Formats: sequence, C-alpha cells, structure tokens
Amino acid sequence: MKPVAIGVIGCGVIGRVHLSIAAQSPLVEVVAVADLIPERVEAAAQDHGVAKTYAQGSELLEDPAVEAVILALPTNVRGELAMKAFAYGLHALIEKPIAMNAAEAEKLIEARGDLVAVCGCSRQRFMESARAATEFVATGALGEIRMVRCRAISAAGKAPETSPPEWRLRRALNGGGIMMNWGCYDLDYVLGVAGWTLKPETVFAQTWTVPPVYEANVAAGSDAETHVAALVRCEGGAVIHYERGEYMPAEGEGAWVISGTKGSLHLHLTDAGAAIVFDEGDTAEGVKSRVVWSSDGAEAKNVFIAHLEDFAGAVREGRRPATELEKVLVVQKITDAIYASAKEGTAVRV
Repeated sequence: MKPVAIGVIGCGVIGRVHLSIAAQSPLVEVVAVADLIPERVEAAAQDHGVAKTYAQGSELLEDPAVEAVILALPTNVRGELAMKAFAYGLHALIEKPIAMNAAEAEKLIEARGDLVAVCGCSRQRFMESARAATEFVATGALGEIRMVRCRAISAAGKAPETSPPEWRLRRALNGGGIMMNWGCYDLDYVLGVAGWTLKPETVFAQTWTVPPVYEANVAAGSDAETHVAALVRCEGGAVIHYERGEYMPAEGEGAWVISGTKGSLHLHLTDAGAAIVFDEGDTAEGVKSRVVWSSDGAEAKNVFIAHLEDFAGAVREGRRPATELEKVLVVQKITDAIYASAKEGTAVRV
C-alpha cells in the first residue's frame, strides 16, 4: 500500500521515538516535522531525512502533503492541535494521555467524525502477551471476574544530574502526574484484557506527591502525584484494586492478577521475560497452576510499530483502528474520578 504521509509535531524525547519508529515501517513516510525550538526541529529533520520543517504545529497542519499527524507534545497543548487537525481533515495519532480531562476527550471524539484517531495509551495491548491474555479471558476459564489487581511500584534512584522535564509532574501542563503518565497505560491494558466487560461505577482513591527525601529527583515546582492508590467498583460488584508509584522508598514491584470464580490469571504489562500463569480451582486438588503463554526468550514485539501500523492501515483501508478513542475515554473518566476522590476524600461516581 502507498505509505501514509505523516507530519510529526513535537521533536522532544517521545517525538524522536516516533520518528525512529516511523523510519522502520514501510507503511508510513514522515514528510514534515514541527517544534518550537529551532535547534531541535532542525536536528530531528537532519537525523531522519525529513525535508520540511515548521516552527509551529499549526503551520504543519496546513501542508497539503500531510495526510495524518503524530502529536507528541505536552498534554495541555495537544487537545487544541488535535481539534485543528480534525478540522483540516487530518487523521491523528495522539500521544498519551488523551487529554487533560474527560470533557476535553469527549470534544475530540465529537470532532473526529469519520477520521482515524488513536491514542498512545492503547499501544500496550499490541503485545503478544496482551493478545494471549485477552483470548484466554474470553474463553470464560476465569468464570465471573471478581477482582483485578495491579500494583506497579518503581523504586527511587539517585538524584539525576539533570532535572526531568518540567511538564511531567505539573498539573497545569500534564493534567496530573503518574496517573496521567502511566495510569492510562495500566487501565487501558487491564480493561482491554478483560474484554471491556468491566463497567466502572465508583472510585475511592488517594494520591501523594514525591516524598521529601526524593524532592531532588523531580523538577522544581512539581505539584502532581507520584503515587496513587484506588479502589474501583464496577457494575455487578467486580473490583479493580490499583496502585502505581514512582520515586518510591521501596523495592520495585509489579503484580498483575485477574481473579474470577473459577481461577486467577497472573500477567505482566510487558512481554520481556514474561509468562502468563493460570491458577485453576479444582474440587479434588484445590488449585492447579499452569503456564498458558510464555515469551520463550523471543524478542518482544515493538508496540510503537504495531500501534503505528494499525493506525496507518486503518487510514489506507478506510476501517476503524483496533484501539478506539471511545475506550480511551473510559480510562480518562476513571482518572478524573480518581483525582476527584483524592481531593474530596470520598467515593466518587465515574
């Protein structure tokens, strides 16, 4: 198929990742890049052989050679550019999180119309392990799902020599902290593996900013959370028990479990070295455990490429992408409820 002509807006860290990924796919061709910092956009164009550069993302949107855009810039400005892209009839791959809040996400969905639009928070579901887990859950082997548990903790390291990006832990720039940066991956992943059968209703949550001992590890002025814990009650009584933290005074830990009336599934957010283990309830023997999927040491699928190529395929084939913004909206609504619950100190409806 003819490659989709793409413009990349934002040539920072994640923008350069997208440029590198696009260079590996025959399904896309980057024809233009844009960034407010002249040195950065020129370096990106030179490194990846892109002919056209723009200082403003809005200028790139007007380029008639561009069919679709990758929006790889901070959350507080992505929404406006996405709306403009849709107005120009351009398809869009939007970095995560989808928006500053659910209300903004709903506006994007309305403006999208028949165009193709996807969000980066869904890329984890292109992993082989996610596919295997989703197919296994769909067989009904777990019975009725009662609990989804996710605990993902990153231990703090030494204070960095250079400060992390300011936007990462600034509510005004990113809408929040770890919940916006990683929570969108986590919730999209577990809800997707469960086949989107879980319908969140109520959230009770708490968030915390960086512990004083690690204040030197984050950018000055950071005011967003580095640790979040939430209990999400879903329709019918199923519960999502969620915790994610970074810069933690604790050893790193990752535990993902989906439990039902017939058994429990132990899984991981990444393919590397992972195995999916099924604990099956047995009347005679109690619990029997078996591996239902393993990476077998094979190289993990690059989810950036898989996500981008599904996006490009949807554009060229006139179909809907494998990951829709309507699902991402569910994740953002839960995120909004988590922040509201933490602020109010009470349970909040999703």
